[in-house]
Amino acid sequence: MSHITRVETIEDVQALMATRNYICDRALATAVFLALGLEKPLFLEGEAGVGKTEVAKVLAAGLGRRLIRLQCYEGLDAAAALYEWNYSKQLLRLKSHEACGQGEAPDIFTEEFLIRRPLLEAIRSEAEDEHVVLLIDELDRSDEEFEAFLLEVLSDFTVSIPEIGTLRAKSTPVVVLTSNRTREIHDALKRRCLFHWIDYPSPDKEYEIVMAKTPGVSQRLAREICRLMADIRRLDFLKKPGVAETLDWARALILLNRESLDPDTVKETLGCIFKYQEDLNRFRTEGGGLVKAACAQAVDF
Repeated sequence: MSHITRVETIEDVQALMATRNYICDRALATAVFLALGLEKPLFLEGEAGVGKTEVAKVLAAGLGRRLIRLQCYEGLDAAAALYEWNYSKQLLRLKSHEACGQGEAPDIFTEEFLIRRPLLEAIRSEAEDEHVVLLIDELDRSDEEFEAFLLEVLSDFTVSIPEIGTLRAKSTPVVVLTSNRTREIHDALKRRCLFHWIDYPSPDKEYEIVMAKTPGVSQRLAREICRLMADIRRLDFLKKPGVAETLDWARALILLNRESLDPDTVKETLGCIFKYQEDLNRFRTEGGGLVKAACAQAVDF
């Protein structure tokens, strides 16, 4: 696929996303456009599986930039996110210097001896004109201490290394942060970003997504799937299915050669939709009417 090197309008953003089959509404396209134009990080929040991570992937592919991903988790620290010293390389340099009988010991605390982790790699990309997309994924899984560490990086795209000093970005990366809102992110970090909430899609939008992302799906089946998913999300399940589950289910039904939904097929494939036994049991008890309604309304969707 070709790359879109210049993004001059909101419509350009929508066109870029569409080249990778990402159905992007104008509100999200506006947030992306402003983040690119203002060179500010974009903070995307929403339920799991609604397409937050995909935004960064599509941007990288559409702009022809390298994607660097930092997957957050509990206990993530600066060493894992930023850099570590390559002790083996340092020791080898010292031994080599000693074996040659040279005088003053070499400086082994330079960038040459750093093992770059995602944040440093995004800031110190090798080529001056190499632009990257930095994805800081599921920030809410990390600790508050890691958030504080990110403030310096996202404020000026600089990092401080005691043995070297301050390293500045050679080119400003496009930064996308995501959160499933399992905890609140501190205001100080949010202030450095543009914010956008990605909600569950409407049935119409989800139908477009399914048709774009799952070749071979029938229009009737896609309508029934999206109608049922919309009804399911109105109920209080432990984990409401996202777009990711919708697409997984659509692909599974295609693999089973289904052209439309029926109660038996839904029952046999619930593992594509729900990830908790409690949700499965509740749907088996209460979901029969939802399936019938989705199939009956699909024709007029």
